[in-house]
Amino acid sequence: MFKKTYDWIDERLNITPIWRDVADHDVPAHVNPANKMSAFVYCFGGLTFLIIVTQILSGMFLAMYYVPDIVNAYRSVQYITDEVLLGNIVRGMHFWGASLVIIMMFLHMLRVFFTGAYKAPRELNWVVGVLIFFVVMAFGFTGYLLPWDQKAYWATAVGAQIAETVPFVGPYIKTLLIGGDILGALTLTRFFAIHVFFLPAALLGLLGLHFIMIRKSGIAGPL
Repeated sequence: MFKKTYDWIDERLNITPIWRDVADHDVPAHVNPANKMSAFVYCFGGLTFLIIVTQILSGMFLAMYYVPDIVNAYRSVQYITDEVLLGNIVRGMHFWGASLVIIMMFLHMLRVFFTGAYKAPRELNWVVGVLIFFVVMAFGFTGYLLPWDQKAYWATAVGAQIAETVPFVGPYIKTLLIGGDILGALTLTRFFAIHVFFLPAALLGLLGLHFIMIRKSGIAGPL
């Protein structure tokens, strides 16, 4: 049944050359699983991507129940945790994954740095990777406010005050973030929109560019 379905799709879209091009791509010897330590170090990028996919899927689940207003935000989070089937597990995955993805990305960037993989001809890919790191950090900052509890509120207030200290443009950045002089309904709505619309669009675009350049330049050699 599966083969018939695949053949029917392949006859119309010719998908076999696409996945065969990926599957048949040679892997450098220093990334060979036989060298366990080297292969493990080179897995940080793939593990980061796996966690990002998990964050996207769990976030889509949470978004079906979350209400981005100051009256119902905390209640909706409680409802997800206490009432929704497997809601506590999915929320826990999303919560801990937000920290884990930063750790794995940091380890991946350390590997790239210490193996010299940021040098020519991969300088642009390093820049894109740094931009991805900033986007992931922005995910953490905007998502932290969404439960709308005391810890989230005051942590965001501190973050806004830090942003205000940026020379010349600090006050404008703070106003852009919180939507006014104080944290309120507009702040929560703005953070939610940034978290689920703007940042995912930026992340997917940067990841696509990152993978294209990896495909073009190949995996960097050992130290």
